Amino acid sequence: MSASDLPTGSDEPAADGAGGGEAGAGCAGSPEGAVGARFTGSTAWARTLEQPLREFLRTQSGSASILLAATLAALLWINVAPASYQQVWHTTLSIRVGAGAVAMPLRAWVNSGLMTLFFLVVGLEARRELDLGELRDRRRLALPVVAGVGGMLVPVAIFLAVAGGGAGRGGWGAAMSTDTAFALGMLAVVGRGFPDSLRAFILTVAVVDDLVALAVIAVAFTTSIRWVALAVAAGAFAVILVARARRVHNGAPYLVLGVVAWVALEKAGIDPIVVGLAIGLVTIAYPAAREDLERATDLFRVFREQPSSVLQQSATAGMRSAISPNERWQHLLHPFTSWFVVPLFALANAGFRISGAFLADAYTSPITLAIVIAYAIGKPVGITLGAASVTRASRGRIVPPVGWASVLGGGAIAGVGFTVSLLIATLAFSGGALAQAKLGVATTLFVAPALTWLVMRASRRLPRRLRIRALIGAAPAIVDLADPVDDARDHIRGPERATVTLLEYGDLECPYCGQAEAVIRELMSDFGELRYVWRHLPLNDVHTHAQLAAEATEAAAAQGRFWEMHDTLLAHQGELTLREILGYAGELRLDVDVFREHLRRRRGAARIAQDVETADRSGVSGTPTFFINGHRHQDAYDIRTLSAAVEMARVRAALREG
Repeated sequence: MSASDLPTGSDEPAADGAGGGEAGAGCAGSPEGAVGARFTGSTAWARTLEQPLREFLRTQSGSASILLAATLAALLWINVAPASYQQVWHTTLSIRVGAGAVAMPLRAWVNSGLMTLFFLVVGLEARRELDLGELRDRRRLALPVVAGVGGMLVPVAIFLAVAGGGAGRGGWGAAMSTDTAFALGMLAVVGRGFPDSLRAFILTVAVVDDLVALAVIAVAFTTSIRWVALAVAAGAFAVILVARARRVHNGAPYLVLGVVAWVALEKAGIDPIVVGLAIGLVTIAYPAAREDLERATDLFRVFREQPSSVLQQSATAGMRSAISPNERWQHLLHPFTSWFVVPLFALANAGFRISGAFLADAYTSPITLAIVIAYAIGKPVGITLGAASVTRASRGRIVPPVGWASVLGGGAIAGVGFTVSLLIATLAFSGGALAQAKLGVATTLFVAPALTWLVMRASRRLPRRLRIRALIGAAPAIVDLADPVDDARDHIRGPERATVTLLEYGDLECPYCGQAEAVIRELMSDFGELRYVWRHLPLNDVHTHAQLAAEATEAAAAQGRFWEMHDTLLAHQGELTLREILGYAGELRLDVDVFREHLRRRRGAARIAQDVETADRSGVSGTPTFFINGHRHQDAYDIRTLSAAVEMARVRAALREG
């Protein structure tokens, strides 16, 4: 296996539009989950299985092209019609309510107003990673924090050393922040040989980056504070915390309180974009609980029987409360900020006049050189040294989720500066110095991907085993499975000493589980060192025969024929009545009388209830849900994606054993 053959998840678009991005997770105990879809091949239905981080990464990466187009449009506009460019963005827009008013130029409304929504999304993603992602293991929090801070301090030190004591010295903040959208977008183009987990690592580092950058904006670029207005902002935020503690799910109160806090901070003299970040950080994320999904199903069923506006509101509220506000707000705001807000920010701020004389002067100026060198050298060095320092201090107990070549390549691509860099540059510079700073930031869009490509090319020259270790690393994945596989109890297929274990929580009546069965069979034939485990999770609120089907497999297991019955029922998901199941028992040559008695006495119910309890302890609420070596599979389950995940688990296991 060459470096280019390493498992990379779903970087390439799958056939039939599998990269769509509709949310969902198969059957999830909700009315939507109960509706079957038309499947064409193995990828059309994979669109509904995207998890939040995967959707976040794809939206960030895809919007990079729009962001680049907006940057080029700004440059074209200001060089063709400079007067109109300045006139448009300096137009004053005033919002007046009674005697009070907020009046700012249009560019300031974009930078401080719409960008508040962008940083709200950043805060939401940071909180999601803390609650549900890799950082829920707080021991792992130190590594991206220190790596992120190191990736800012080293560039700042380089900037100050290069810029010296001239006019650019006060603009050190423009040389420290990664643009997440551009970095992930460029990584998808030049970093195909890196493991998929590098994207998640860079995202967590970039979140730390954004947090520190906003703190710098709030502290370093605030000249005076109006304390009464600041107290109003603090009071509004305190009410937001109370509403969150009381589990208020309606977004209207948060919108009103957020606007109050934003206006108060603006009046206090502090850049109000910090409001978005603060609200995002306190917006909790949690998996949909099975009890909440069942309640939503019951409310929807009542509405279906007696449709009325009152019952419609009740059903809507029930479904809303089943999904965390973090996920709902991200689903609503993230595409809007990525596809509209950030490109509009680029259009408003990236423009500067270009000429041969300007380029010759700028590329010899301390400001431009300081920014380019700080990003090109400081980012990869700072991130790599930060990660290494945590690994050394922990004596190897905390290591990056990827190999050190990937850390260096990720650090190089993190040397793309744009959004926050331009934001700080507009605060720190003016006139010719601002144009030089913008040129330096724009140059990083080309330098960082080139360095990342060079790191990948260099890694491919390493011996095979060293190359795999340098790219993938040997960090153990977080174990999400609360109850480990029990060889004496669980239903298991495959070799006993397999290096990879694929466990599925499934419902025998769930159409998505039926579709996944063909994928599982192909995986079992492709990977000799793979064992497969089935645990029951019948969704009785949406599948009327799921419990009976599960108990039927346990009745067959009592006669040593669990897998035969399991396969038969998945192949006949629309024919699961008692009469039909008894017919299958006869076809499988079971003792039908013993089988019928087992069902009548419901001897398998306790065993199934135990599986359901283990699902609850592992945060599983929908089917199918997969765990690979105890780590929850957070992606689609078409054959290509699952094969890549299994292969990655196999490689990691081999590296740890070696």
